[in-house]
Formats: sequence, C-alpha cells, structure tokens
Amino acid sequence: MGRKLLLEHINVPGINTFEVYRQKGGYRAVEKALKTMSPDDVVEEVKKSGLRGRGGAGFPTGMKWSFLAKPEGVPRYLVCNGDESEPGTFKDRFLMTHIPHALIEGMIVSSYALGANTSYIYVRGEMMPQIRILEKAIGEAKAAGFLGKNILGTGYDLEIYVQPGGGAYICGEETALLESLEGKRGNPRIKPPFPAVAGLYGCPTVVNNVESIAATVPIVNEGGEEYAKIGIDRSTGTKLISASGNINKPGVYEIELGISVEEFIYSDEYCGGIANGKRLKALVAGGSSVPILPANLVTKTAAGNQRLMTYESLSEGGFQTGTMLGSGGFIVFDEDQCIVRNTWNFARFYHHESCGQCSPCREGTGWMEKILHKIEHGNGTMEDIDLLWDVQRKIEGNTICPLGDAAAWPVAAAIRHFRDEFEWHVLHPEESQQRNYGLAHYADPLEPVVQ
Repeated sequence: MGRKLLLEHINVPGINTFEVYRQKGGYRAVEKALKTMSPDDVVEEVKKSGLRGRGGAGFPTGMKWSFLAKPEGVPRYLVCNGDESEPGTFKDRFLMTHIPHALIEGMIVSSYALGANTSYIYVRGEMMPQIRILEKAIGEAKAAGFLGKNILGTGYDLEIYVQPGGGAYICGEETALLESLEGKRGNPRIKPPFPAVAGLYGCPTVVNNVESIAATVPIVNEGGEEYAKIGIDRSTGTKLISASGNINKPGVYEIELGISVEEFIYSDEYCGGIANGKRLKALVAGGSSVPILPANLVTKTAAGNQRLMTYESLSEGGFQTGTMLGSGGFIVFDEDQCIVRNTWNFARFYHHESCGQCSPCREGTGWMEKILHKIEHGNGTMEDIDLLWDVQRKIEGNTICPLGDAAAWPVAAAIRHFRDEFEWHVLHPEESQQRNYGLAHYADPLEPVVQ
C-alpha cells in the first residue's frame, strides 16, 4: 500500500476533535515551525518539497509563496480556497469534514511562513456542515493556545476566520474569491496586479487550496527533502483523488504520485475495476474542466508509455492525446455512457456558472449548450458539429479567467476523440433517443471509501 500523509489516521475514532488529533501527533508542525524555524525556513522547506498546488493548476507552492510582496507596515493575508465547485471533485470537502485540524494546523504553519496575522478559509456556501466543523476546530485550537495572541509564547499572533461563499463556481478562481471575500460580486479581476502584490483589501495575499495547505504539515514535520522523495520527477508527495463514475469503489483515495492509471482503476486497493463487469470507454482524470481521454489513451500514451498518475504523464502529448491531473476529480465512463450527453451536461454547468464578464465565455458557453442539446435530442446536423468546434476554439484563451478554457476543453476533446459518436447522433436521431445511454454519476458517495 502507498504511503499516507494526510489520511493516515482518518479512520481513528474522534480524529475530528483536537484531543484525538493531538494524541496522534497533531500540531507538532506548529511547535516545530514557531519555536525552531524562521518564516523563511518554512518557505524554504516547502520549496524543497516540490509541492505543487493541489487545486488544479499545479503551480509550485513554495515559489508562489516567494512572490509575496512584503512592504513595511502593510498586513499580509493567507486565504484558503475551500470553494471546491469542480464537478467530480470532493476531496477537500472530505478532508474538512473528517480531519479539520489537519487544515487548521496547515493554516497556522503557512500563515507563520507568510507573515500573516489574519487568515481566512473561504468555503463554498452549500457546505454549511463543513463550515460549522471548521469553526468548532478553530475554537478548540484557540482554547489550547494554538491560535490568538502570543501563540505558544513565541510572540506570533494569528486569527483564522471561516467565510461562506455564495455558491458560485467562478469563486474558485482566486481573484473572484477575493472579490467575494470583500463583499462584492465574485467577478475575476484583470491581472496584473497579482494577489501577491495587491490581493485582499489591496494587500499582499496568497491563495492556496485546502489540500495544498494541509500538505505543509508533513513537509514541516519530515522536511522538504524527505517529502520530495515520494513521487517521481516534478510530481512529488501524495495526492488526494476523488474517484467516481462507473467503478466498484468510489471514494477519496490518497495516492503516491507516480502509480499507474491502470493500477488506480483496477486495483482492489483503489477503484476496484469497472462496475458490473463493463468495459472502460473513457476517463476524465482531473475534474470536468480537463480533456476527456478515450480508453486507448487511458493506460498508455500515444507514444506507448505507461500512463502514470502524475502531472507530467497525464499531460503527455498535450491536449491532442493527453489531459491534466487537475484537481484530481477522477470520473470513469463505462461502455454504456454517452459522450454527447455527458459533454452536454458539462456544458450546461459552465453556461450556468459563467459570470458573464467576458463576451466569449458569456455567449460561447450558451452556444455550446444549445448546440449540444440539439445534437443530443436528435435535431443536429453535421454542420452543427463543425460549428461546435468553431465556438469552443473562439472561447479558449480569450477570457479574463480560466472558466472559458474549462468550458471549451471538454467539448474540444469530446469532438477530437469521439466525433464518430456525434455523427451517429446526427445520422440516427430516432435511435439515439431510444437507446439507454447513461449519464455518469460524479457526485461524491454518501460514505466515501478511504484506504
């Protein structure tokens, strides 16, 4: 079994409480960082670890921290992005629900490293149970002397606040999140300036994902170089994967980066194979916004290399024959799934969630949804497929934030790899309506499997 750094004690009764978390070694990273390390030392360990952002972009966390401006007399902020709105992704919610102190400890360590005395956890508005859990954990940590004034007698002060969002996917984009946190409509900002220079309330700010912040705890405890020994190449450490779709064991899994995609899908330790003895048809590896891969490119790349669960391997071949690890929203499609119907479902989501600020996204997502609806419901033409390709091409790269790209990439990949299925819908409109094609289930299961 692979090594577990974040979920090692997830099945220990009471691990969501301060007392049990502390008994299992919790808050040692806070003691080590605040008492024996300088803020720059912590940043350096995160750099050595090679930790990449776990929210989707995969940008090196330590490098992002090093960009933070440090003007005299100006406060700095750490903001945790717990908005987690990507269809197929539910690992942050799982972490906040079952082991909230891992996030709180990571917030303290990270805030200390960045010189932030006030930090925020921005959580998607629908996650009210998780918001209450985090507020309780913050209260427990504060009562034990790990938050507030003069933490552990070190002279370092820190307050952490939990802020509910408004349930908008766009607020997963860091500048839209900051706008929402300031009480405004969650529209992405034009950059520059970047948040590291002018973020929350115009002050230097770092925005990191829940899992990224929680990962700083084992990095401080064990050292960046030890953490970097896990994984391969520039994909170091462990990664939480939200596995759903047509598999036998949907749930949240912590993997060592570098295992093969084939092992993750078919091993009993993880997904346990395709459900009901069906064959694999396609895979969405990193949440709904990444390109879909057909079965022949899931376990092997176009160059014949084994496909691994790493940033580099999944993206091998670019978007022509590759995809992205993204947020780790791993959705498996079996042979009964309709690619057109699933792509239309994704397009409906992105049309609904576009903030409307950029014309290509505002208008283009609506066009894509309408054309896909037309094809799926037996009214499409061959020209519609070409029009759909043209619309997605004109959205990609032409918007302020990546939502436009996120909407365009799944459509492009679906046409690129499954054009014959689009054409079949056009040529067999009545039969396409009668066939019992499915829609993949990619919400989190009520009781996720964790191993």
